[in-house]
Amino acid sequence: MRGFGDLEAVVMDLLWSAGAPRTVRHVYEDLREQRQVAYTTVMTVMDNLHRKGWLHRQLAGRAYLYEPVRSREVYSAELMGEALAASADRTATLMHFVERMAPEEARLLRDALVQTMSEREPAGPPAPACGTDDTPRP
Repeated sequence: MRGFGDLEAVVMDLLWSAGAPRTVRHVYEDLREQRQVAYTTVMTVMDNLHRKGWLHRQLAGRAYLYEPVRSREVYSAELMGEALAASADRTATLMHFVERMAPEEARLLRDALVQTMSEREPAGPPAPACGTDDTPRP
């Protein structure tokens, strides 16, 4: 997976922020406030993102409504996963990543690890209640 180009990233950011499907016209009008760009350029970028599998589109009247296939968070996680996979030393890469985190981000990472690990652990048989012995007697 490659990262987005400059205009692709801006378009995706607008769509993620919108929280609802948008037409090319809506995205163009939002984008026009930030930079000078042609309507046909926005249409081409959104069509390309659709063909690359980043946007879902559905015909609504005479225009398509576009929405992201993946959330911004899933996209970010995929980029981080690819960066980690490209590393020759995953431990060192993770250490450098964590060293650059603010304390609050490190706390969030710890919480996410604890939650993920607890969800992955298989549930074993229940422990016997205190003071009971289920061992059969002869």
